[in-house]
Amino acid sequence: MMKVLEFLQNAKVFYAATTDGEGGRVRPIGFVMDYEGKLAFYTDKRKDMYKQMCEHPKIELCAIDGKMNTLRLKGEAKFITSKDSKKAALEALPMLKKAGYTEDDDVFEIYTIDNATVSLKTMMGKELDIEL
Repeated sequence: MMKVLEFLQNAKVFYAATTDGEGGRVRPIGFVMDYEGKLAFYTDKRKDMYKQMCEHPKIELCAIDGKMNTLRLKGEAKFITSKDSKKAALEALPMLKKAGYTEDDDVFEIYTIDNATVSLKTMMGKELDIEL
């Protein structure tokens, strides 16, 4: 898991794909943290991404590094929102406080990816070793 976390953090921006039932939706995200030994991300209940993950929890993340290696992480979004998980996210990315999120608000959501699989490939498609 630490190698995947490091890869995503070094990428700075990576992409999350969800579906609304009619087609895929992709958006850039840039936050990931280790929460209780799992990769954790955040979203907002007011966003389409949150609504899509509630209705269709399958999600895929994709990131690329400076060597053009591509990491793909896919599984099912599982919301783990709690005061503690929000606090951890606010500490990991203080900019979230500036955006108005708090431990006590009702829109700030934390999720992990359950039943996840990960792959790391070179630009030429060669599999590289990486584990969750």
